Amino acid sequence: MVRRRSSSRCDDGLVVPDATVGRLAVYLRALSALGEQGRATTSSEELAAAAGVNPAKLRKDLSYLGTYGTRGVGYDVAVLTDEIARVLGLTTHRAVALIGIGNLGHALADYAGFATRGFHIAALFDAAPVRIGTTVAGLVVRDVRDLGAVVLSERVSIGVIATPADAAQGVCDALVSAGVTSILNFAPVVLAVPSGVDVRKVDLSIELQILSFHEQRKAAGASLEAIG
Repeated sequence: MVRRRSSSRCDDGLVVPDATVGRLAVYLRALSALGEQGRATTSSEELAAAAGVNPAKLRKDLSYLGTYGTRGVGYDVAVLTDEIARVLGLTTHRAVALIGIGNLGHALADYAGFATRGFHIAALFDAAPVRIGTTVAGLVVRDVRDLGAVVLSERVSIGVIATPADAAQGVCDALVSAGVTSILNFAPVVLAVPSGVDVRKVDLSIELQILSFHEQRKAAGASLEAIG
């Protein structure tokens, strides 16, 4: 059964809509960029523009955190960065298991940005004998049959699935059986999970199809303008 919900409860009792949680991650990325530029403060207009939302939506999102900024000054970049990181649970580094070391999995394993955002790739897994035992990004690729034991020993809290579609559900079941309740799924399939397990799906082909739709619409609009 796939559980659907519209809001999440943080460790301190805050209830934040899931749509807002997604935008908080975008705000955090924009704030990190401002911090790297040496900026001490930012306005709601500037932060909203960097995140691609309107200022009113940003202010409402931040109000769930009890954060309203200072009139005439705006938001303290360092303070707001720390607050959003706390709400997103990024003050504690989380161990991640990556399953499926094909082209996409290999690229994910090599991505250095995870560590700077509070995530640690603790283990890599694959089912192909040719990949098991090889080293990727400083980690030895393990046999997926050892998934349960390694999840426990490495205290993995998040699983990332980058396998072919036909293997994804079995890997998901193994993660859930080992106690993993947060899964990021890159496989082109909808996973069935029990209540209490959160799955985020990333389907690159669907995103490209959506962009194709917008390209088609823009082309049609340009054609109409040319006729007119």
